[in-house]
Amino acid sequence: MGSPLTRSRRVPRHWPEGATLTGVTHGLGRVLVVDDDEVIRRLIAVNLQLEGFDVETAVDGQDCLERVSEIDPDVITLDVMMPRLDGWETAVQLRESPETAHIRVVLITARAQEDDKNHGSRVGADAYLTKPFDPNEMIRVVRELASATPLAPPSSPPLAPPSPPPLAPPSPP
Repeated sequence: MGSPLTRSRRVPRHWPEGATLTGVTHGLGRVLVVDDDEVIRRLIAVNLQLEGFDVETAVDGQDCLERVSEIDPDVITLDVMMPRLDGWETAVQLRESPETAHIRVVLITARAQEDDKNHGSRVGADAYLTKPFDPNEMIRVVRELASATPLAPPSSPPLAPPSPPPLAPPSPP
């Protein structure tokens, strides 16, 4: 029999009721990675999966728009230069639809000019990363956006606290 210092002790694990392996390993949110370059798409997806995100992929903007409702991502990483439907127009359509306007969008593109970055803001991107990108920076940006408060749909007015009733003027003595 080994001494108490060398003997391993089993520590009981207490999982939340209803927890699943998926819930434990992929608790950071769901990301839809959209890029027509398979190598880049896989690079982004693998980095995010290793970090704990649930990741789905699409090959271009059209594929993204056709699948976004079924995937219901928290964040979409979106290349700009793609066939069929580019990232600019995809971002515009995502923002115009009440069903997808709340989804955070990260443009990841080789287009690094200031005009391109400004255009990214105009089409509703929440973040803009240029290729080649630092995987750690991409993970940080996606993590921040996935944990941020969801965007309100564009047609919803901002929530304001109820106003207190007006005070009556003091009555004369």
